[in-house]
Amino acid sequence: MSHILVELKQLHLQINQSVILRDISLELQRGEIVTLIGPNGSGKSSLVKVVVGLVKASSGLRVLAPKLRIGYMPQALKLDKSLPLTVRHFLQLTNTKPRPIDILITLNEVGAEKLLDSSVHTLSGGEWQRVLLARALLQKPDLLVLDEPMQGVDLTGQEELYQLLATLPKKYNCGVLMVSHDLHLVMAATDKVSCLNG
Repeated sequence: MSHILVELKQLHLQINQSVILRDISLELQRGEIVTLIGPNGSGKSSLVKVVVGLVKASSGLRVLAPKLRIGYMPQALKLDKSLPLTVRHFLQLTNTKPRPIDILITLNEVGAEKLLDSSVHTLSGGEWQRVLLARALLQKPDLLVLDEPMQGVDLTGQEELYQLLATLPKKYNCGVLMVSHDLHLVMAATDKVSCLNG
């Protein structure tokens, strides 16, 4: 039985006249963490968007395991400041319609249970990243896709988050595809590193 969750073969992405991705092949299996690194503008976020289906590749092959559930944590998610939204309500807006107990358990897992009734607009960068991770985990994902999960997180918080991320493939029986800049921390918490540069 194959444990391959996603397979990309000779993927090519061109937007207008710009070649964003050229000849990318990648395989990700259940239980492993694959990290994408590379300079700004090398196509990391574009590749992630192709994997989750937000952007269609110009050519090449994208094969997903049947009935694959994806939990996606985008690089930046800006919410309208005029919307009065608590963390609880924000997490209830996922397409799985989680039970209150699932929200509590997941927030607890990511170390953010105290934020349940906080306004999403008052959270620090690190708190917001934990809430976004909880939102992705509430999808009960086979594949967890994290685009720069450490953005806005201080150094102590980054180490804690990486330690948490390292436990997720086993706990959720999932694969993790992550975009990161911090090679030092990445090397401690990843199975494969793919370097993109156009």
